[in-house]
Amino acid sequence: MGPPAEARGLTQTDESGRLRLAEDLLGYRFRRPELLREALTHRSAAGGRAKRRGQGSNERLEFIGDRVLGLLMAEWLAERFPDEQEGQLGPRHAYLVSRDALFLVGEEIGFSRVLSLGTNEALTGVARLANVVADAMEAAIGALYLDGGLDAARGVVRAAWGRAMEAQKLPPKDPKTALQEKLLGRGEKLPVYDVVASVGPSHAPKFLVRASGGGRTATGEAGSKRGAERLAAASLLALLT
Repeated sequence: MGPPAEARGLTQTDESGRLRLAEDLLGYRFRRPELLREALTHRSAAGGRAKRRGQGSNERLEFIGDRVLGLLMAEWLAERFPDEQEGQLGPRHAYLVSRDALFLVGEEIGFSRVLSLGTNEALTGVARLANVVADAMEAAIGALYLDGGLDAARGVVRAAWGRAMEAQKLPPKDPKTALQEKLLGRGEKLPVYDVVASVGPSHAPKFLVRASGGGRTATGEAGSKRGAERLAAASLLALLT
């Protein structure tokens, strides 16, 4: 589901329009819109003392949303895959609540367009960073829970994560785990990861990581070292298959 046409050209100062659009993207009307406003507020947009302590930003709601999403996903997976045990449900759950999944869901609904950012951050495209979008999605789930309880959060989560859930025909494996198992199965040593380069400003870093194993190498680039390692592992795994 892509963002509606009215999302185009939305400015940071269009407060009421931003909140209405966020409600449209989530498919939920807030009884306490101040919760949604907080969920959309990046720490760069919180002023002074509040900015330093994370107060007024979406960090507290993110903390709540993380726990709520974990519970709702565990509930949904147990319902969706009644014959699977913890060993199979665990990897499914880990992916669906991961930063990668949160970012993809947020991008799919166009959530980066409604975030409130500081002036510099808005100009440099911080709203499109994976961790910023993922944190805002978690915060929105926390706001939904506080506004309408588990039922409200459940409805939005199941609608937004429906495609990701249906795509899981088999329990997913983290690329680093899959690569390790592949190499050990061939009698090889464990893979080695090296940071080749780290560039960019502190709010938008880029890491280039090289994965080595089985006599081959591959690289991955991402906004976090862990993300770059996963991409490098996936590329190396493809070379060894």
